[in-house]
Amino acid sequence: MIWLTWRQFRGAAVMMAAVLVILAVALALTGPKLVSDYSTGIAGCVQDNTCGRFYDRFFGAYDTPFMALSLVVLLLPALAGLFWGAPLITRELESGTHLLVWNQSITRGRWLAVKLGLTGLVAAAAAGLCGLMVTWWSDPLDKSAPGDLALMAPLVFGARGIAPLGYAAFAFVLGVTVGMLVRRTLPAMALTLAVFAAIQLAMPLLVRPHLMTPVTSTFELSEVNVDGFGINRDRGGYVEVRLNNAVPGHAGAWVLSSNLVDSSGRPVAGPEPGVGVVQVSTTSGPCSPSGQQGMGACPTEINRLGYRQQATYQPLDRFWPFQWIETGIYALLTLGLTWFAFWWIRRRLS
Repeated sequence: MIWLTWRQFRGAAVMMAAVLVILAVALALTGPKLVSDYSTGIAGCVQDNTCGRFYDRFFGAYDTPFMALSLVVLLLPALAGLFWGAPLITRELESGTHLLVWNQSITRGRWLAVKLGLTGLVAAAAAGLCGLMVTWWSDPLDKSAPGDLALMAPLVFGARGIAPLGYAAFAFVLGVTVGMLVRRTLPAMALTLAVFAAIQLAMPLLVRPHLMTPVTSTFELSEVNVDGFGINRDRGGYVEVRLNNAVPGHAGAWVLSSNLVDSSGRPVAGPEPGVGVVQVSTTSGPCSPSGQQGMGACPTEINRLGYRQQATYQPLDRFWPFQWIETGIYALLTLGLTWFAFWWIRRRLS
């Protein structure tokens, strides 16, 4: 069975290995320069306190390969489920070869165990290796990325660390299971993609924020957590404070919510999400555009009045605990689907 499975799978395995080797060579050749440029830039910007501008320039120079590599890692588990998992059973059923294969001395359970074991392990190992290589290469970029593309951000988290390994194992077994139930390759592939995509969307939206209790704190307003101050005279001339998804002193944190609160801790409603309205005079004083300093003294005045950012977030130091917990969740889902696949092929599939 192992020899037969390898004969059927070796073409795809060799192609995957070739892609990983090419990717590894490309990352190994460009990675050291990336680290060197980052180290040099940090050493220079610390002296004149311009690291914010350096981060923008550095990330902007590599944002295209950063996004492309992240997309590759995110797609690899789905491709394993579509092209390796879904056809595994349906190929036998559609061609009728299951009538011969499952009536030999090899039991259905042993046939499925070898298929799942060999192909599934290769799929998981390939995705895991790809994820770790990209994690190593993109480390300087992850340190300088904007908040919505930081290491803990949903779009990036799934393309780093060991999580892709869990995704690939689950996607592969999901494809096998759906193929058993649907019995047709194309519908099985479509349904596998739909279910896997739904779970991948539900995880960061509904599950991951609660894997550990989020931290809720208040912070003074500064250039770190404020995108800008402005006066909208159409709404009475109040000062509008536009917050961003960052918290002072916790670079790279995953901000789940960010609101402006007054001195008593009550949320300050704004015209749109992320914007708070501050009740302060805009005709005279520090927040008057016609003042001696323009709007330059307005942030200090708003802080003096007790307005703060209230943020709920997951700190960056929870990245690896989250990776292990989420990979464990996908491992349990994979084991559950594997048990169901063995039960179905023995009792219900004919």
